[in-house]
Amino acid sequence: MTTLVPGKSLRVAFGETITELARTDPRIVVLDGDTGSSTRTDIFENEHPDRFFQMGITEQNMLGMAAGMATLGLVPIVSTFSCFIVSRAHDSIRVLIAQPRLNVKLIGGYAGLLAGMTGKTHLMFDDVSIMRSMANMTVVAPADEVETRKALAAIVDYPGPVYVRLTRPNSPIVFDHDYEFEVGKAVVVREGSDVTVFSSGTQTARAYEAAAELAREGIEVHLVHVPTIKPLDVETIVAEARRTGRVLTSEEHTIIGGLGGAIAETLGEHAPLPIKRHGLMDVFGESGPNDALLDKYGISPEKTADAIRRFVGAR
Repeated sequence: MTTLVPGKSLRVAFGETITELARTDPRIVVLDGDTGSSTRTDIFENEHPDRFFQMGITEQNMLGMAAGMATLGLVPIVSTFSCFIVSRAHDSIRVLIAQPRLNVKLIGGYAGLLAGMTGKTHLMFDDVSIMRSMANMTVVAPADEVETRKALAAIVDYPGPVYVRLTRPNSPIVFDHDYEFEVGKAVVVREGSDVTVFSSGTQTARAYEAAAELAREGIEVHLVHVPTIKPLDVETIVAEARRTGRVLTSEEHTIIGGLGGAIAETLGEHAPLPIKRHGLMDVFGESGPNDALLDKYGISPEKTADAIRRFVGAR
């Protein structure tokens, strides 16, 4: 694919996919924290009302009930905003779900910078840092609606707790429909020879657009999408980093402890190479239009291209 085309939002893909999966998998139940019309669990509620549990704004209790359901052989899918499920219910996740390694799937909606002007208190871009540091937790950040659908189908059958990071806006399509998602595997999106860029989530589409802009200037980006941030695909990351000998990571997340931190740790241990982490700095966010926020915080396609350009030029 050379040009990205518009796609649905990850939240709509999520609502549609879990509804479809539940038609043939009676284990699936959904618990919602009074955010159904936003995270689109309302799609599931409309078709499977007897398997939908509206828990209200009691996130800790919601996680406790999900843990109990998991012990009965159900596959609870717990959905609310990422700021609530990761921060407000953190202790419940750690003690009730992660420690006993229960089969609960945690869906963090409205993650990242673009939360629909819900207010700076609702912005969550350190969720990956928090969740990847938790023992027994798998962390997934899909790029588009295609990968969201494939990832959800995979994690339902993947044992143990999983955190899935979903964003709010419509997102460009990165992957063809024959793409196969595999937990723990990174995938090369674009071949290049000048710099290896690792990205995750919907930032991959912006990195792809940045790479296309740079190609017109003669800078060839080798772009690798990392949908599973934990467990990390160490073998692929090391091999693709060595392809060009220099690495830039790009994410809609703080550079502290997220994808950039994970890649830096891996390369420091297995293949020390020049590396630049690109993403949100050590800041809190603010409300505003999407394009303005992407530009201000330096992760728009244009600002991503600038970051890569400076890094390549500096070397």
